[in-house]
Amino acid sequence: MMIMQLSVPGMSILTEFLRHPLLTGAIAPSSPALARMMTEGIGLEQARTVVELGPGTGAFTDAILRRAAPGTRIIAIEINGHLAASLADRYRGEPVDVVHASATHLANLVDHPVDAVVSGLPWTVMPEPVRQRILDAVTAVLAPTGAFTTFAYAHATWTPPASSPPSSASASPSRERAG
Repeated sequence: MMIMQLSVPGMSILTEFLRHPLLTGAIAPSSPALARMMTEGIGLEQARTVVELGPGTGAFTDAILRRAAPGTRIIAIEINGHLAASLADRYRGEPVDVVHASATHLANLVDHPVDAVVSGLPWTVMPEPVRQRILDAVTAVLAPTGAFTTFAYAHATWTPPASSPPSSASASPSRERAG
């Protein structure tokens, strides 16, 4: 009897989101169209070092690899340990260094200015001080002519349903005349 393992694209990121919703800010991998938009026009073809923040399952990493010149070093910083391990296996033999760390430590993880930072971080679920530390770290490592690209999902927040105002037998519409 042969047992086949079914792999559903995106299931890994969904599982990690359900386990760690504040560390994994997406329920599905980014689309190829978004990955193209995030990586075009930022000079990857001439870049020597590119940092990717929050690579998740590697959608942007793939796009960076397609655009980057041979010899470009890619540093992918992923806070989720399961996703980082999966990325390290997936990109074994590629010029991608996967680092299991928080993006807040970016300035300690690179030893020279970088040409581009591509971010897939879930900005909307981060506390303001964390966002600021990450942006400060990006500013510290980005070369003067470097590029920073990011996006954010605008999540709707839940609000309770509206209720009808209390009815009153004596309430009647009123009209006022301007003027």
